[in-house]
Amino acid sequence: MKRVLITGANSYIGMSFEKWMAKMHPGEFEIDTVDMVGDGWREKDFAGYDVVFHVAGIAHADVGHVTEEQKELYYKVNCGLAVETAEKAKDSGVRQFIFMSSMIVYGKSGNLGKKKVIKQDTKPHPANFYGDSKWQADKKVRGFNDDDFHVAVLRPPMIYGKGSKGNYPVLAKLAKLIPVFPDIENERSMLHIDNLCEFLFLLICSGESGIYFPQNTEYVKTSEMVKEISDCIGHKIWFTKLLNPFVYVAGKIPGKVSGMVDKAFGNLVYEKSMSESFAGKYQLKNLRESVRATEGKNQG
Repeated sequence: MKRVLITGANSYIGMSFEKWMAKMHPGEFEIDTVDMVGDGWREKDFAGYDVVFHVAGIAHADVGHVTEEQKELYYKVNCGLAVETAEKAKDSGVRQFIFMSSMIVYGKSGNLGKKKVIKQDTKPHPANFYGDSKWQADKKVRGFNDDDFHVAVLRPPMIYGKGSKGNYPVLAKLAKLIPVFPDIENERSMLHIDNLCEFLFLLICSGESGIYFPQNTEYVKTSEMVKEISDCIGHKIWFTKLLNPFVYVAGKIPGKVSGMVDKAFGNLVYEKSMSESFAGKYQLKNLRESVRATEGKNQG
């Protein structure tokens, strides 16, 4: 039985992984969690753990409304803490270190109507301090990798699931309230939390190192996801291209408005061949199944 230490208490991903293992793979791993707030974690003995799974970090913020002190905190937590944790894990004889990086290291999504496909040879190019704080950590923790210490870095797209934060709850709220929605053609790579948790299980079983790009089997069109949510809760929405010209006009308004349009209807995908690790065995839920699970309509 492998012993796994999750560094970061009360994180959505960490808690979801613990629950997934207890439900789907009971008895496979012994999992502990250590709170990384403050200095107490430095007294934690990492010796005896096979894997350290580092999820501690500061999530994405409104990058246009932060102070220099807040930016410094992002680098301290998202980068400095990750590097210190990796170093401690290596010095303690841990065999595998898993770091949650992000698709954000490749910058913003493509503008409305413009495709953006990330390929194996695409170079990371963060668009803001948040993305750069993750990118700096991404690079530095991989520097610890050797034959005895396997560093695995995950760069997932937007993660969603029951209880998640971010863009999905916003879409879900809209899907439950509005009567009409634009039918814009766009594509997004996304990752349901159950698919991520199964990926983590397989990665830990393998003990491998490397850079990984887990994603759902399907790309997601924003209007299709809204439709799945509305269908799931029994709310009727009319999807129409008649609204599309208004969306395109809004997408040309400089500043926050165009940013919101790109976030909702922009394009950003990983080339699918990048996500075939473990023969796709982790992609357990398709879009419809994942939405039903997220909305509490599926116990599977």
